[in-house]
Amino acid sequence: MDAALLALGREALLLSLLLSAPPLLAALLAGLVVGVLQAATQIQEPALGVLPRTAAALGALLLASPWISARLLRFASTALELSQRGLP
Repeated sequence: MDAALLALGREALLLSLLLSAPPLLAALLAGLVVGVLQAATQIQEPALGVLPRTAAALGALLLASPWISARLLRFASTALELSQRGLP
């Protein structure tokens, strides 16, 4: 049971990293594009980059939500099966 709990904890950490990747990468790319455009036009307004990064992160969440929910459901079912087997 201890090995199964350790494996479940490890999978939970890896899953959290994997599921946070799409919005983070989208926000990173949007920030990079806005930063290049700000450098090219010499507009140094900090509030200008917030809206594109937020929109990119929300768009990535919207596009990746079926995949994210499928992965979360698979993990939850695995965790519930483990808890059912562990009960006396």
